[in-house]
Formats: sequence, structure tokens, C-alpha cells
Amino acid sequence: MNTPVLVQGGAHGLGLALVTALLTDESLHVTATTRDPAAADALSALQQKHGEQRLDILALDITDEDSIARARTHMDERHGRLDLLINCAGLLHDEANGMWPEKRLADIDPAYLARSFAVNATGPALMIKHFADLMTHGERAVLASISARIGSISDNGYGGWYAYRAAKAAQNQLTRTAAIELARKSRALICVGLHPGTVDTGLSAPFHKRVPEGQLQTPTQAAKHLLGVIAQLSPADSGDLFDWAGQRITP
Repeated sequence: MNTPVLVQGGAHGLGLALVTALLTDESLHVTATTRDPAAADALSALQQKHGEQRLDILALDITDEDSIARARTHMDERHGRLDLLINCAGLLHDEANGMWPEKRLADIDPAYLARSFAVNATGPALMIKHFADLMTHGERAVLASISARIGSISDNGYGGWYAYRAAKAAQNQLTRTAAIELARKSRALICVGLHPGTVDTGLSAPFHKRVPEGQLQTPTQAAKHLLGVIAQLSPADSGDLFDWAGQRITP
């Protein structure tokens, strides 16, 4: 039986690159989630290439707890366990709805704050809530949420970006708190946050001009780095935040 792994938010950008990289390991069965499987053309192409026995495409909206619960039931019925879960969904801006990272206090919008928290903090926490029992089976398992260095309070030297900074800081705290509780159920479960660096995706696209030369990673590069970090994690690392090079980030 192939080892079951799940990538939440696997239809685009870094999530899609992680799915693609994981499929190179013949020992894994990959489940990729997306809000609309019918529109996930890239995932469908991967499924045609590798077959449904290697890649499952599952509907999941990280802002809808019922959707998360249904996905969890599907995983339980199909596999009965889970060995790797990577939460990838993130929200930094939404130009269509007038949402943009704040430069000053006057820009703070309660609706944008609420939406940022829903995607960047509450959603990953709900994923942990619903899927953790499939991962406390006593064998090594990794529950990783894509976070950001910008969520580190001690590393904040520039200000601005209130909603994104606060939501990622909240995500890091939720991950840490969950790690403490879950360690009581399985010492082999590792629960961490991962900072991928600046990746060439839609989330970071408007800010590429600010990225120093040589520091913008392709999704393929970032996925390779993050999976390398995951492979090296031990239970002693649970609750912490790591960057793409495996360096621990101070909260």
C-alpha cells in the first residue's frame, strides 16, 4: 500500500509544484485539494499521467469547515491514516476586491483582516483539527503549514502589512500550541511551520521588483527545498518554524 500524503491547495503555484515533486516518489499516494476540481487543469493533467492510483483530486475550501470535514472523511475511508499533510493556501492580496497589504495604520480594513485570518490562520488550524487524528498513529508523520518569516514578531523591522503579518504570526502560534497537544498523543508526529522564501507565484508577483537578485525561487526549486527540510525533521523540531534552508526562525 502506498504511503498517503495530502497537499492542501495543490492546484497552483507552490502547492502544484509540491504535488509534482511528491509524485516522483513511487511509494506515495498523493491527494491534492482544490476549491474547484473541475477547473484544476494542471492537476487533471498530472492525474492522467500518473493515474488515479497515484493522484487523487479532492474538493476542499479552507474557509469552509464542513468542506474540510468532508475531505477528512474521504481520507479516512480511503486510507485510514495520513503520513504527510502540507497546508499551502495563503492570501496576501486580492486586487479584484480592493485588498492590498497595508502601508500604514490608516489602511487597516476589518474585512481584509478577517479574510486574511480566515485563510492564513484559521484555515490551517482547522486542517490540523480535522486531520490530526489520522496522523497520531504512532509512526513518523509530518504536519506542515506554509508560513512566512514576516510572521515573526522579533524579525519585524520594517512595519506595514498588518493583516498578513498578524495572520501568519497567529498561524505560527496555533501550530505551536497544536504541536504541544498532539505530542501527548503521538511523539512521532511533527507539527511545524515552513517559510518557503520568495517564490515566483501569483501571491508574490506584484512584489518581485523588491526581491534581491538571485533570491526569487521557482515553485519547483522551492518545493525541492521544502521537501528536503521535511525529510530532515525530527520530533524535537515540532512546534517550530523553519525556512527553506532548514534554519529555525525565531517567533
